[in-house]
Amino acid sequence: MYRDMPSVLSLLLVGALSFPILTAAADVNSDSDASESWQLVRRSLFGDRTIHNDANRRDGTGEVINLRAPGRAQDAAVVPVAISMSIGQTPQRFIRTVYLVIDRNPSPVAGIFNFTTDSGKADIETRVRVEDYTWMRAIAEMNDGSLFMSARYVKAAGGCSAPNGSSPDFDAFTPRLKLKLDASTTAGKPSLAQLMIQHPNSSGLARDQLTQLYIPAYYVRTIEVTYAGKPVMSAQIDFSISENPNFRFWFVPHESAELKAVVVDTKERQTDGALKVELQ
Repeated sequence: MYRDMPSVLSLLLVGALSFPILTAAADVNSDSDASESWQLVRRSLFGDRTIHNDANRRDGTGEVINLRAPGRAQDAAVVPVAISMSIGQTPQRFIRTVYLVIDRNPSPVAGIFNFTTDSGKADIETRVRVEDYTWMRAIAEMNDGSLFMSARYVKAAGGCSAPNGSSPDFDAFTPRLKLKLDASTTAGKPSLAQLMIQHPNSSGLARDQLTQLYIPAYYVRTIEVTYAGKPVMSAQIDFSISENPNFRFWFVPHESAELKAVVVDTKERQTDGALKVELQ
């Protein structure tokens, strides 16, 4: 669904690079909304719409959205991120879109994920690159247009520009993907699935250690997941997602049918994969 539209992520990348870099100390000691790169992204994606900061309740969850990420990452190139919702996907009230923003990354919008009522839960887990100490935030857009945000400060550096050896032959590379279920499936109940993509997801910011030339950017751009031919989850992502992208998501099976994923990268290579789901 994204292939025929201009890349919002690419436009934001250009704009974000035009801002002066703020010090990490200034970022962490101020309110998360004070980030200049976030204000650029905010205006580009949401204009002047109100975004509700989803304050944590006593049980550690937000009213709508919850973002989990390590306060200090062990590996800046592979930082685990989990976005979960405190509400389910019902026809009356559901999450339509989730935005994952990493303020100080060269490409701050790491992913835009779309969900349907057939998702069951608008939860998503993945791994990201973090280039500098930064605010990370997840914004949920409801079906009525209201916006809720959960933010987390993450200490990590160098994830987007980390060297990864010599420049690979991307022209000869063949992307692969695999779908798997994390447990048995029951009709009408949300089921957890995992999408694993074998892909370098090269940022274009790392250098070949032999030539010292930059390794070209080459990454997954869009993902579409369907079940029984109906949309479950789709995404527009960027190189802020780690090498070999991995996603955990939910869907609601109503019949024994095919769970299918279609992935397209920046070389317009399309990779398909499917899994036959049998109900218990």
